[in-house]
Amino acid sequence: MDVLIPLAIAYFVGSIDFGVIVPRMLGVDIYSVGSGNPGTSNVLRSLGKGPAALVLLGDGAKGAAAAAIGTVWASSISSSMSAETLAVACAFAAVLGHIAPIWYRFRGGKGVATAIGAAIYLAPVFGLVLAILWLIVTLVFKVASIASLGAMVLYLPGLALSGYRGWALVWAAGIALLVIVRHIPNIRRLAAGSERTVTG
Repeated sequence: MDVLIPLAIAYFVGSIDFGVIVPRMLGVDIYSVGSGNPGTSNVLRSLGKGPAALVLLGDGAKGAAAAAIGTVWASSISSSMSAETLAVACAFAAVLGHIAPIWYRFRGGKGVATAIGAAIYLAPVFGLVLAILWLIVTLVFKVASIASLGAMVLYLPGLALSGYRGWALVWAAGIALLVIVRHIPNIRRLAAGSERTVTG
């Protein structure tokens, strides 16, 4: 029971969807334009680089914030989980919140930026490398889903190499699985050769 509060807070933080907020500030309902997905790629295609950058940074920051909530909670209050495990568990909750946000009728994005933002907090060197690789692959192939799926394949081994063990890795595997499952339609389009690029 002592871990439910930070997990709930992390989920609510994850449910704050910058892919919805930023377009609304510009008078756009992101659900009605492009692919209808409230994520960085659709914002980039529909509104341009500036708004997309704000969405990317905001969604990444909430992943880092959620992981920090887990660390602080475990460090300041008696918890049945270690600080490392609760931090990754809260990151999982934030990614779940992003994918199924309570504030937006559970219509969320795909969780990539939130997962990578959490990784930057959890393992800064690995997280930054992951973010840079995601960006490079996206720029080279012009298809964000390829970069995103690649990042999730690296997520678990990257945290393991960064020193995470036990249940922390179980939660990390859960993060990667959530994001990959959310990308099933993209995987089908990639197989069919019909996946959208980040520019069109």
